[in-house]
Amino acid sequence: MRKITPEIIRQCKQRLLEAKTDLMNRVRDNRQNLVNEEKGGDEGDQTVRILAESEFLNAQERLRRQLVEIELALARIQNGIYGVCEETEEAIEIERLLAIPWTRLSIEGAEMREAVDKRYAR
Repeated sequence: MRKITPEIIRQCKQRLLEAKTDLMNRVRDNRQNLVNEEKGGDEGDQTVRILAESEFLNAQERLRRQLVEIELALARIQNGIYGVCEETEEAIEIERLLAIPWTRLSIEGAEMREAVDKRYAR
């Protein structure tokens, strides 16, 4: 396995910052779309609006969780512990970091955590 170089960390940090900007823009756009929706109407219109609001809240929660993961990854870079698996405490594969820069687990660590989750039906 290749060593995580400062260049790899720089690339990952850049991707994290780009992903953060993209997510923040999506949150803003989603919020504007919800605010611009018409209020009132008959029961059918109100039901459709309530379903749209529920979908909006679910999407916002997913985006919020993703933003938290990105912020945690940026903090790990700042603290000098970026690229270390939380499960195995070994280096995360560089290809994995480049593909998912906010990941906290190596492939082996993810498999271990998944096995525990299945075993205890989390």
